[in-house]
Amino acid sequence: MVGNSTSKALRASLMTWYETDGRDLPWRAPRGRHGDPYGVWLSEIMLQQTTVATVGPYFNNFLARWPGVHDLAAASLDDVLHAWQGLGYYARARNLHRCAGLVSRDLDGVFPDSEDALRALPGIGPYTAAAIAAIAFGRASTPVDGNIERVMARLRGVKTPLPAAKPELMEHAKRLTPDHGAGDHVQALMDLGATVCTPRRPSCGRCPWRADCAARAAGMAETLPAKTPKPARPTRRGVAFWAERPDGAVLLRRRPEKGLLGGMMEVPSTAWRAESWTDAAAAAEAPFVADWRRLPGVVGHTFTHFHLELEIMAARGDYQAGTDDVWCAPDRFGEFALPTVMKKIVRHAQTRDG
Repeated sequence: MVGNSTSKALRASLMTWYETDGRDLPWRAPRGRHGDPYGVWLSEIMLQQTTVATVGPYFNNFLARWPGVHDLAAASLDDVLHAWQGLGYYARARNLHRCAGLVSRDLDGVFPDSEDALRALPGIGPYTAAAIAAIAFGRASTPVDGNIERVMARLRGVKTPLPAAKPELMEHAKRLTPDHGAGDHVQALMDLGATVCTPRRPSCGRCPWRADCAARAAGMAETLPAKTPKPARPTRRGVAFWAERPDGAVLLRRRPEKGLLGGMMEVPSTAWRAESWTDAAAAAEAPFVADWRRLPGVVGHTFTHFHLELEIMAARGDYQAGTDDVWCAPDRFGEFALPTVMKKIVRHAQTRDG
């Protein structure tokens, strides 16, 4: 029979578990203390769509280079993007830099302590604002990530598929949020989902809430939360232009600040669309007129919402680089924040362009 513990009792058993089994993470303050707002903010932005194991070294590197928000605000965007390489979703890095500048310049380096004020800052949405408010300031806020959704769905036996179940799961989580000590509470919930109430093969025998879990009692812990099937990702196609000067330098271009991979350097390319590109149509979008030839093979890359297939056209020539262009020797590519898909293009072109 499923237990009927009160919210207070559930919180108490969770805290007992957290004291001995919670994770020690670089950005966490000791139990019972608030986290440093700068460190909490930095970690929460990095953790968006990225695993804890991946984020750890990046977090430590950022703190070593930019110990406080004024330091990060004073850094160049190129340096921040370069340090971000490998974390992906580069809009986060651009917003991180913008937010640091705003907090440093307009708020005297002090992060606001309410969800509403935090949400007004670049790159901070509802979840991140709630996480910072709870962990850094002890506010009775309820951030609900995938781990907490999973714990709530199983504890309360919610069968409604995600994402439709999100409001109900949020309400369950809110009812458990304490007025005091919310920071430890929400971090304990995150850890419970990450280490015990895992998506596959949950360790129910180690769970402090096993006696109260509706999904465990029904024998369906591993099947919750249910999810609505995702639609298939569409495929987009484009042509990248591998342009070499007589001295071996390669043309790179900075992408517009807004949009996918905004502000990052790229190998120039056509637009990315559903239809394939003919030689004539692609050449019309080339950075300059030349004898462009296709290289064998296709470079594939998968973004969150679509697959990308890029063919490469190569040419040798020279032209006066524009404001967003730069000629760069291949051995200096590491000075720029090239996204993963562009690194794939570089490897492919260097292998196939004989």
